[in-house]
Amino acid sequence: MDELAEAAGVARRTLYNQFASKEEIFREMLLRVSGQLENAFPPGVETQGEVEDVLPLIARMILGLHKNPEYLGFLHMVVADSRQFPWIAEEFAAVMEPQTERFVRYLAHLTAMGILDCRNPMLAAHQFMGMLNEFTLWPWMTGRERVPVPEEDIIEETIRMFLQHYRRPRSKRHGRDSTA
Repeated sequence: MDELAEAAGVARRTLYNQFASKEEIFREMLLRVSGQLENAFPPGVETQGEVEDVLPLIARMILGLHKNPEYLGFLHMVVADSRQFPWIAEEFAAVMEPQTERFVRYLAHLTAMGILDCRNPMLAAHQFMGMLNEFTLWPWMTGRERVPVPEEDIIEETIRMFLQHYRRPRSKRHGRDSTA
C-alpha cells in the first residue's frame, strides 16, 4: 500500500479514506494501468516498418512502462496480494493478455511472411519481453541494484539476439531459393 500511495502521490491513509476496500483500490489501479498499456502499445505499431524498426519501438514501450511508478506500484500489489486474492492475478492477466497476444500475432505474421522462423510465436514473444524484463523490471521488483547497462544497449542487444535466432536467412525467405 505504501508503494501505491507513493505512486499516487498521496498518503496511505488517503487511499483508505477514498476507497472502501483494497479491491476498490485494485480495480481503480487496473483501469489506469489498462489505459497506460493501450497508450504504451498503440494500435498499428506493428505496421511502422520493417521488423528492425518495429522491435525497437516495442522494446522502448515496454521499458517505458518499467519507468512508470504507478505501473510498478501496481505490479507490486499484484505480486504481493495475488496469493490471498487470486482474482487479482486473473484480472491483471486479462489486461495484459491482449497486448501480449498482439505481439504474438505480429511474430506469427512475420513467420507466415517468411521474415522470421518462430515455430512457437508465443514462446518467442515471451523470450523477447523476458530479456527486457531481466534488466529493468526484475531488479526493481526484487530490490536488487539495476545492472548499469544503458537502455539503448539493452534494446539493441535484445533485438540482435532475438533476430539472430529467429530471423529466417534471406536465402530461405518466401519467393527466394538459395539453389536457384
